[in-house]
Amino acid sequence: IDVKYMTAKEEDILTSSNLIQQGVVVDRLLESVIANSEVKLNDMLVGDKNALMIGTRILGYGKEYWTNITDPDTKEKVEHCVDLTTLKHKEVDSKLMENGNKFEFELPNSKRVIEFKLLTHKDEKEIEEELKALKKFTKLSGVTNEVTTRLKKAITAVDGDSSIKRINEFVDYELLSRDSFELRDYLRKITPDVDM
Repeated sequence: IDVKYMTAKEEDILTSSNLIQQGVVVDRLLESVIANSEVKLNDMLVGDKNALMIGTRILGYGKEYWTNITDPDTKEKVEHCVDLTTLKHKEVDSKLMENGNKFEFELPNSKRVIEFKLLTHKDEKEIEEELKALKKFTKLSGVTNEVTTRLKKAITAVDGDSSIKRINEFVDYELLSRDSFELRDYLRKITPDVDM
């Protein structure tokens, strides 16, 4: 996609305490640098958003990213410079994307056929909101619902049935943990991203 260089306007966005408190400062920055009004951040795959974020950082402040890291051997804090232009994109078979953001996977243990999509920025925001809403119940039960919430958002059909009710019932009561692991592993393998 076409992006524009950051200007003082984007500096205002980055330093806006209101946007920082709301947790939307990066989203607003990225929306501001996208040059084509037809390209929407919400429609981007999460990995594409990550690539846009790295590219925007390079265009705005250069390729050097200085950070403090802890040496695993000595436990000493060391200042380190990362050259952001050396970050590689995760290799993904482009043939998998022939049907756009629609995929099929046969679960290896139950042999059920799952249709799913890769998560977009909008999906991630909705998952975050759902998890916030479930936080009260999480405190009571001690169980987080992150895995099932993400799967319910990614799965678009179970054995051809695309009803939300069916998908929710399947994830909550029928999806074997071994199959859940295999599906999540496959999702990780085919999801485009930047190798951080």
